[in-house]
Amino acid sequence: MQTLPPEIHKGMKVFDRTRKEIGRIDDFRFSENEDWPDVEPTDIDASDRRRATFGLENLAEAFGVERLPQELRERLLREGYIRVDTAGLFSADRYILPEQIASATKDAVTLNVSEDELIRRH
Repeated sequence: MQTLPPEIHKGMKVFDRTRKEIGRIDDFRFSENEDWPDVEPTDIDASDRRRATFGLENLAEAFGVERLPQELRERLLREGYIRVDTAGLFSADRYILPEQIASATKDAVTLNVSEDELIRRH
């Protein structure tokens, strides 16, 4: 299983496999089975660190009142995810699984899938 890149942070741009910008990172969570990546404290602020390592008690904060199937919620928590605030007035936010990430830099994440292949936030 792949993991989220350690350099991710809120506000990063997200591009699909054709390099079309689809939005910015709104929230993320590392896999429940991995430790916090070894990054400098200046790279990620304390609030992002707490959010990235929270447990099931904060499930409502991550998913709100969404109607994601329980199996899908459990997968997102188990494997980790990035939530993208998508561009466009009528666009639904999306969830990215670690396996859908092709690369990451300091400023952007590029996917190996199209926006339509991502999990839609309801």
